[in-house]
Amino acid sequence: MDTHVPDWHLFRAFLAVVREGSLSGAARMLATTQPTMGRQVAALEASLGVKLFTRSIDGLSPTEAGLRLVPSAEAMAAAAETAWRSASGTADEARGTVRITASEMIGGEVLPLLLTEFYSLYPQISVELVLSNRNEDLLRGDADIAVRMVRPSQAALVARRIGNIDAGLYAHQHYLKKRPMPLCLYDLRQHALIGYDRNPAHSRMIEMMGVPLTREMFAFRSDSDLAQLAALRAGFGIGANQLGIAKRDRNLVPVLHAELIFSMDVWVAIHPDMRSDRRIRLMFDYLVKELTHYAKTSRHET
Repeated sequence: MDTHVPDWHLFRAFLAVVREGSLSGAARMLATTQPTMGRQVAALEASLGVKLFTRSIDGLSPTEAGLRLVPSAEAMAAAAETAWRSASGTADEARGTVRITASEMIGGEVLPLLLTEFYSLYPQISVELVLSNRNEDLLRGDADIAVRMVRPSQAALVARRIGNIDAGLYAHQHYLKKRPMPLCLYDLRQHALIGYDRNPAHSRMIEMMGVPLTREMFAFRSDSDLAQLAALRAGFGIGANQLGIAKRDRNLVPVLHAELIFSMDVWVAIHPDMRSDRRIRLMFDYLVKELTHYAKTSRHET
């Protein structure tokens, strides 16, 4: 084994092959060539004195030694990403890029308007927005800021609870011209319902609310919140929506709000090392303020 510590670019190549499962995929990911990737992986194996991959019909799979190396390589990648972001944001003038990850509904329906105003205040700051209901890993550098409907599970993150957002059932007025308004929860069985497809988290949420519905009762099924909202706006049937979003569309009529309203927490989280980065801190504080206001507009008035 070579006693010289391998260069970072060799570990980066290793991590890319692990994530892509092939030299060609890793080469595309890093904008280089397949032979270059092969040489870098071979150089790392020679330096460490171990074989990191085995070849199969599905591509390249990490060996036991390779699997043991993955956490360390990911830590190196996160450190490199943090160093780059910190260095690019050290100037007094706020400039650069802020990468935000948010749930589909908040990211697709709420944030664009807020980010438009932010950009008018800070035109030197570009925004990258990732819509995903999957919790991106801020500690690994997947994003700078996360807006989530659940409390972040990573204790090292700096997280601010914004408040509660209420949601309820709605139907387009055109749909209700064809079908009678439900008078109780069990009346929903006679309607075209919009709901989840295969995501077990949605199933658990419905069970916790005590709603007598199952997947098979939904006439329109999708695990995409935005697809469900589009179906609702198209008049397909009855579906759930955040009150703050539904209030913007006069065509959406509340359904059974006296019987069923459910609340969700909203959190804004940031990597602790990024708090001193001016552009990211500006975005974090702005989102906290504006989403707090949005949460107030999304509460059910009894």
